Amino acid sequence: MTDRFRRLLGVTTGLTFGLILLGVYTGAIGAGLTCGARWPLCDGWMGLFPANWASFVEWFHRFVAMITGFAILGSTIAAWRGDYSTRIKYATGVATVVLPVQILLGANTIINFGATAQVLHHAAALTILTAMVAATAWAFDGATTAAETATETATADTAADADASPGSD
Repeated sequence: MTDRFRRLLGVTTGLTFGLILLGVYTGAIGAGLTCGARWPLCDGWMGLFPANWASFVEWFHRFVAMITGFAILGSTIAAWRGDYSTRIKYATGVATVVLPVQILLGANTIINFGATAQVLHHAAALTILTAMVAATAWAFDGATTAAETATETATADTAADADASPGSD
């Protein structure tokens, strides 16, 4: 397992967690309500540029969600293309499968604002986070195992070299 892949999973997991915190703030101030019936646009100039703090928070949440979504897709592609464990592949796959559902539930929190919409949106977010945390933990667990294996192999090779050296009879 490469350090680059582990870092990708770690950054993606961190982004996912940060996005959830930003989403909680977005929901708490009712930022999505600034978009109301105009979704996917919002208020402001041509519905694209924030007119106030709440619409800025909503747009920023969407921007971070887009970056995080691409990071999740990239992690999944890297996991399936690389020679990584099956459980890492399936964990990132679960995050990717839930991602479009999460996007639709996010839209639903604006169109049908209410407790049910919020709970479903957060449940999908936590499912994605759980899958990414699991994939990251398994990737770093494999790093420990690989390091231990390398140390054991090096120790065994050193012992074998000492036994095979001339004059060791």
